[in-house]
Amino acid sequence: MTTDIIATSPGGVRVERVITSGIFALDGGEWEVDNNVWIVGDDTSCYVIDAAHQAEPILAAVAGRDVLAVLCTHAHNDHITAAPAVREATGAPIALHPADQVLWGLTYPGTEPDEQLADGEELVVADVALEVLHTPGHAPGAVCLYAPSLGLVFTGDTLFQGGPGATGRSFSDKDTILESIRATLLTLPAETVVLTGHGDSTTIAAEAAGLDAAE
Repeated sequence: MTTDIIATSPGGVRVERVITSGIFALDGGEWEVDNNVWIVGDDTSCYVIDAAHQAEPILAAVAGRDVLAVLCTHAHNDHITAAPAVREATGAPIALHPADQVLWGLTYPGTEPDEQLADGEELVVADVALEVLHTPGHAPGAVCLYAPSLGLVFTGDTLFQGGPGATGRSFSDKDTILESIRATLLTLPAETVVLTGHGDSTTIAAEAAGLDAAE
């Protein structure tokens, strides 16, 4: 397990990254992947963003804090594998945009998450607010979580270092993800740091320049 502290706020909120590894499965294929699990909170309470693969390292990083919710940027299996186990251990509800119920049902048939994420909703921990941004394309219910006070946006698999997330599988669409990125993410301040679902971070400025160069 790898745990990094990425950012802190004046009020004591810190952003931690836990990297977990496992299998992404869709459309009959399987791929080994490393996922970034993000924990946003202070010494008392926190949110878990994308409970991927194994619950144990996530719970170790949470370290007994009150988990306000497990926030899912989307419902591909590699981003939600550990969500029920984290919920069982902490009592935290699982929250997902309703448009991704179709993907949730592939991994957990006949069930639903506990709460629905809505575009524009604000989720607060201590002095930090996370704004939910609906960014469909990689998945119909994909969301990003923007923390303006930290200058960060958690993009799941919508935007990576080097460009948009994949759109070659079921329930994804290239034109839709490009519109989401242009209309919603590239309008954020250029210096905003992009914390992704896999791999290294980037900035809005760098990815805007990359999209412009590709056109």
